[in-house]
Amino acid sequence: MAILGSIIKGIIDISDKVIPESNPLEEQEEVLKSLLEKAKDTQFGKHYDFNAILESENPATLFAEKLPYFDYNSINEAWWSKLHEGETDVTWPGTPHYFALSSGTTGKSSKRIPVTDEMVDAIRMAGIKQVGALAHFDLEPDFFEKEIMMLGSSTDLAKRNGHEEGEISGISASNIPFWFRGYYKPGEDIAKIEDWDERVQHIAEKAEEWDIGALSGIPSWIELMLEKVIEYHNLNNIHEIWPNLQVYTSGGVAFQPYEKSFNALLGKPITVIDTYLASEGFIAFQARPGTDAMKLVTDNGIYFEFVPMNPDYINQDGSLVQDAPVISLADVEEETDYILIISTVSGAWRYLIGDTIAFTNKERAEIKITGRTKFFLNTVGSQLSVNKMEAAVQELEEQFDIKIPEFTIAAKRNPEDDEFYHYWYLGTETSVSNEELADALDKSLQEANKNYGVARSKALKGVFVNTVNPEIFYEWSGANKKKGGQVKMEKVMNEEKFAEWEEFVQKQLTN
Repeated sequence: MAILGSIIKGIIDISDKVIPESNPLEEQEEVLKSLLEKAKDTQFGKHYDFNAILESENPATLFAEKLPYFDYNSINEAWWSKLHEGETDVTWPGTPHYFALSSGTTGKSSKRIPVTDEMVDAIRMAGIKQVGALAHFDLEPDFFEKEIMMLGSSTDLAKRNGHEEGEISGISASNIPFWFRGYYKPGEDIAKIEDWDERVQHIAEKAEEWDIGALSGIPSWIELMLEKVIEYHNLNNIHEIWPNLQVYTSGGVAFQPYEKSFNALLGKPITVIDTYLASEGFIAFQARPGTDAMKLVTDNGIYFEFVPMNPDYINQDGSLVQDAPVISLADVEEETDYILIISTVSGAWRYLIGDTIAFTNKERAEIKITGRTKFFLNTVGSQLSVNKMEAAVQELEEQFDIKIPEFTIAAKRNPEDDEFYHYWYLGTETSVSNEELADALDKSLQEANKNYGVARSKALKGVFVNTVNPEIFYEWSGANKKKGGQVKMEKVMNEEKFAEWEEFVQKQLTN
């Protein structure tokens, strides 16, 4: 009998019953007031007169009126850059002990996003809330005695000018509670290895010594790790070495595009729980079964605002136009795409995180990620969001019984007729012709998206598809950024980046 597991499960069950039902609207009001109160004497707080906002009858309204929207470039240039010059109390009291490095999915140089001690605590508390939510899932007591494989970036953080920096998954893993370290795999020594391939090789070599019950990480890199373990031990599936694997906590991107290829590595079904941890904070997690939506963390250091998704509100560089309308949590509508804006205990204010979301359940504050503002393809009016692209790709998987874990797309002129076409690269191994795939993809998108259908009848002349081994996508990430961690493949490229991609693909195919 799993005695320890029964105790832990009992504690989680009791805690879930004791904790009262949350009120997301009231929680958000309190979070905003707390953020303003703590930051009112910072340079930023004095500049935007946080005291006046706090004393107003409607702080949320005045907050939205007085503060502009920021993206990384604008807030870094005006404010966060001062931190690197030794200034203190800039956008948050004191100076941050950490900076999260994030190249995102666009841009060649890493962003340096402040991570305060309050944010480290907030991420930890959100993780504890997520563990508490496991009471809603049908997990046996022995699950709570198994080990957890957390596959992120290296925990060997770089020391620089009085702070430490690394990817947010590495910062979080380096701050795990002492009582959790016995459960945590691959362990501190392997987790510090910077080189992704070397780290995964060590994981494969040690895999049979561990009793893994849960996995956590970005789907693409988790898949590659599982494939390496399976190959190294000459297995049919991962359950032959980790028979007690029951849960996968996905994060960083939507899991659905990877579902088919991921399940092919398993010997039996497991519970998939979505999370939304970004470099800027722990945004949301799946709190109950029966849905793939995630509950916003509304009581823990992040204040949310929402801008309706409209191409007219987005500048060419992906930033927001300053007169874009904003909506509070109280006024959102379900199944409507919004651009997510956050203010946090790390001193991010009205910050464009770059993701679009939609509410599936307003009362529960449950959301799903629908795309990226920079991944919104609107050349010649096609208005394609990432979730529409992913849904069409999933239809291809079902129609042709193939796996397509990765893809990228660009809109560009065909030199033969000087007309616009969509050029797709699908990461898949199949004998289905490119022409068949292009035709099916085009039909699927026209049926699902009215704007795309209109564009196809006018300025968008057609679709081209090329299929390549999915490994090429991961090698591209390795060549342009690095493998593993929070690195994600860009789904939409501009013509310049796409030309680099096609050149890279050709080199890989000829080597």
